Amino acid sequence: MRRIPAALALLLVAVPAAAGCEGSGRDPGTVKVVYQDFGAFRAADLLFQRVKEEFEAANEGVTVELHPIEAPPEDYQTQVNLMNQSPADAPDIIYEDSFTINQDVDAGYLHPLDEYWSEWEDAELYNEQADAAVTALDGGRYGVMLGTDTRGLWYNTRLFEEAGVDVPWRPEDWEAVLDTARDLDGELGDEVTPLSVYAGTPAGEVSSMQGFQMLLSGTGDVLFDEEEQKWVTGTQGFVDSLEFIGTVYGEDLALDQRDALNANVATLNNDERIPAGEVAISLDGSWATQSWIESGNQPWPEWEEEMAFAPMPTQEGQDPGATSMSGGWTLAMGAHTADPDLAWRVMAHALSRENALEFAVEGAQIPVRSDVAESEEYRERSPIVPEAVELVDVTHFRPAYSDYPRISLAIQEATEQVVLGEATPEEAAAAYDAEVAEIVGPDAVTGG
Repeated sequence: MRRIPAALALLLVAVPAAAGCEGSGRDPGTVKVVYQDFGAFRAADLLFQRVKEEFEAANEGVTVELHPIEAPPEDYQTQVNLMNQSPADAPDIIYEDSFTINQDVDAGYLHPLDEYWSEWEDAELYNEQADAAVTALDGGRYGVMLGTDTRGLWYNTRLFEEAGVDVPWRPEDWEAVLDTARDLDGELGDEVTPLSVYAGTPAGEVSSMQGFQMLLSGTGDVLFDEEEQKWVTGTQGFVDSLEFIGTVYGEDLALDQRDALNANVATLNNDERIPAGEVAISLDGSWATQSWIESGNQPWPEWEEEMAFAPMPTQEGQDPGATSMSGGWTLAMGAHTADPDLAWRVMAHALSRENALEFAVEGAQIPVRSDVAESEEYRERSPIVPEAVELVDVTHFRPAYSDYPRISLAIQEATEQVVLGEATPEEAAAAYDAEVAEIVGPDAVTGG
């Protein structure tokens, strides 16, 4: 098994993409699988190790070649893109974040799955939400969801009780979240961070999605107008979301700048700071429990007694009262695969009920297969709390278009300017608006 370090991305030389696999030297009996193996999330590695062992045992002469990449999401995507530019190096199966589907379709990196999907007997077990996440703008299917998630407010009930804050806690609006953080700060002292909200460029998509977009989705404003098919600028909700971040960091309710602007901040929070009682409230994902369960990076048997989960309220408590963002990882087939039929068979094996169940439990995922989600076995074993599952009804998704990764970076830059005090929320929002117009062109922008 070959493990690719993140630094290798700087050494790889891009080779122009070529259509087809003729002359590439690819072995049709080898299925190359590339996936991210980084931080606390071990479920992907456990899944593919299991698939390799099972599929090779049942199919003599077939090799499932695993290529785990130790890199954060943005660097992982860069390395996969570089692999895809050379037919000889391109993967057959890609562990792919759902929001990158369209950009990879546009780049010619993915093989359509419509034919396989229409003939797969398990297809009917997937809900429409899971289908939409892997359908590209051309109407074709280019992936299959492994699982999904929601986001909300994890809080330490022991710290709340020490500070005299009532539990269970369910804040009604943003101001209630901030007031609780202020109360915690006044009672618990400098050793405890009252409220962790991700921001800045080092953490990448974590800042954009778990931080900023969890706020924006609660204002009623959006990044992209689906009806007009244009990116939205000049909204008050964008400014207000930055204002919330500015308040959290300006009042020293958050991690200090050095810790907040760390690419590994999310892993450090969930593996170290939260179990140690150093963070009282964390705006984060439903999967945080994967670090704390017996098979996790940092088993923490007491988490079920100490940690609770509250929905993130909308800005003013307006309907529906709570908000969430959801994503999810998919399996996609590489366009350069030497044997699409064999690659699909390996994919289908990875997506089986048994493997989907284990992935959901090990990765603290919300299943997208109905036979897993409704099974007693999942309900008994899942570390996902019911409050997180209920947020599927009010959740939102990122605009999964080719320009989104650059838009996301512009969001991260805006939050970082506010955290560092380099710009007011209004100034950072104006800079974002200008950058969006430059990225997509003025004709693809509405508002402001």
